[in-house]
Amino acid sequence: MTAMATNADVLALEATPAQGKPRAMGVVDASERGLAPAADRAVRPVLALSDIALTFGGVAALRDVDLAVVPGEIRAVIGPNGAGKSSLLNVISGLYRPDRGQVWLGERAFVQVPTARLAAHGVARTFQNLAIFKGLSVFDNVLMGLAHRVRAGFLRQIIGSPLARRIEAENRAAAEDVIGFLHLGDVRERAAGTLPYGLQKRVELARALVARPTLLLLDEPFAGVTLSEKLELSEHVRNARDSYGATIVLIEHDIGVVMGLSDRIAVLDNGRKIADGTPDEVRTDQAVIDAYLGVAHQDVTELAV
Repeated sequence: MTAMATNADVLALEATPAQGKPRAMGVVDASERGLAPAADRAVRPVLALSDIALTFGGVAALRDVDLAVVPGEIRAVIGPNGAGKSSLLNVISGLYRPDRGQVWLGERAFVQVPTARLAAHGVARTFQNLAIFKGLSVFDNVLMGLAHRVRAGFLRQIIGSPLARRIEAENRAAAEDVIGFLHLGDVRERAAGTLPYGLQKRVELARALVARPTLLLLDEPFAGVTLSEKLELSEHVRNARDSYGATIVLIEHDIGVVMGLSDRIAVLDNGRKIADGTPDEVRTDQAVIDAYLGVAHQDVTELAV
């Protein structure tokens, strides 16, 4: 029984471990129900998944998936088509509610949370299919990444006030900062839809990064871009970690990019995690070679970034 979030009013459900019955709760601090998982107590991960299972019409998309992503890490998730990669990202970002298991963001346990609420807790995401406002300028697209900061009703109450002007000034300054950081200044006033595809990808990254998220989820950020654009975008992703402090989880099919950019790689096959390690460990793992890389990719060359 898997539901898909359709709007910002979806109620998060947290399963009580003893009974397995859902109760209405979007976020639960560890202090309310004991400590987070054991792996969380040594070096607390930014993101931890425990025993995640997800089915669609009786077909298993995810099977008993565990994952821990530590602060400052760039973690890739790879696997063949249909392995469950996008389903995993949709569970993390609150679009899907798993049949079993739990998602921890720091000390907070989530099962399904609306995207806007996740943004308030420091999570941002890009999508495999570009989700930008093509008729808006680059600058206005980036500003949209801060829309979660003020509720609509509250905004109506304060519009025109000194507080509203201060919030607007802070948001505009943040947008200008990330536009400069990603070298989009020359196109800041252009409609996003008129830009080359690689630049549109960068606009989407800017919108995700503008709120300085703790966790940045990237769904195939390098799909459809040229080699030179991959090199540039790889550098921007690394700098998002180094300069903006984001911990990054990315899904990507380009093995050269993955091997050159990632600190660790998790590999899915048929909904199960079959490997999790450094690029060198994954590159030589026989189960990964058999399921995904193939002999021809065993000595794959990293994309220099």
